[in-house]
Amino acid sequence: MNNETAPLYYSAETVRRLLTWPLVNEAVESALKAVVSSQNRPPNAAYVNQPKRSITACKDPGQFLFTMPAFVGNFTLPSDCYVGDAANVTRSTLACKVVSSFSSNPQQEPPLPSINANILLFSIQTGELTAIMAGTDVTTWRTVAASIVATKYLYFRRFGPSAEHEREITVAIIGCGVQGKMHASAFCSMFKVKQLNLFNRSTARAFELAEQMKQELGCAGQTKISVCSNPEQAVKSADVICIATYSTEPLIFASDLREEGSVHINAVGAGEIHYSEVATNIYERAQVYVDCFANAESELIGLPAPITAELGSVINSGHYPEASDITIFQSMGMASEDACVAQALQDASLSGVK
Repeated sequence: MNNETAPLYYSAETVRRLLTWPLVNEAVESALKAVVSSQNRPPNAAYVNQPKRSITACKDPGQFLFTMPAFVGNFTLPSDCYVGDAANVTRSTLACKVVSSFSSNPQQEPPLPSINANILLFSIQTGELTAIMAGTDVTTWRTVAASIVATKYLYFRRFGPSAEHEREITVAIIGCGVQGKMHASAFCSMFKVKQLNLFNRSTARAFELAEQMKQELGCAGQTKISVCSNPEQAVKSADVICIATYSTEPLIFASDLREEGSVHINAVGAGEIHYSEVATNIYERAQVYVDCFANAESELIGLPAPITAELGSVINSGHYPEASDITIFQSMGMASEDACVAQALQDASLSGVK
């Protein structure tokens, strides 16, 4: 393959320079809407074809290769991905995220990450490989972006069309690892957070995040930040809860939540059972939303509540929850989200936006 046709390579450093919340949020929202419109879609509507991920075991225990392909057709990317006449035109993309998971890597000398992700982008005209993109940061950002989009439509829009710009909220972060940190930073960036409550099993990590957020927000920041001694304290006055841990036992219960309801929960757990962080008695009172029914059928077996709808159908229909509802966005992640974000990043780079 000569240099003219060789695929472009986007390193982790390059990807980080291109990532912005508006870009990623809009790309993820496009993917969520496209998944829903794939069913009985009208002509020229966005659509998705994403088979279930494949898992290939390697020679030793704890070594796996995951492949997550997706085709997304006729979707619109955010205008700040492009310049001039290219803004807001429809796109299609063919991509595959490839993830290796080697649990022994942290014990290597020197230590290595246990998870390595790359996203492959292909020409939709010829099928040729056009780009290889470091995918770990894309995965982290699109997961947070899905929570942002879910909060916008499942929580804020129940109070009016501009509530996400006007309404002050208290946010609880349960779990201050990578996802907890990114959720805290993104939510304070995108919404009016008057109070940020942090809980982590290791209190030191919660204090580290508190200091990080104080530095990010600066002296003029209006957000009050508290480190809490237990999950109950963190969520008792929260409007929005973001919970991202590996816990196999419930960390929050119905009695912990505000008595008047009107609570939204982004459940982003990566444990063996995806819904184990949230108690059954919350699910029994809540409206539960997912990114994709097909993913839920295979990965949320035993979920202690019926699924109300896909998030994309709420966005497309404008049928929002009631003001007093408890809602849960059960975040699973989709290959189509990775595809749309990777396409947005590549187009932003090629159009000279950054």
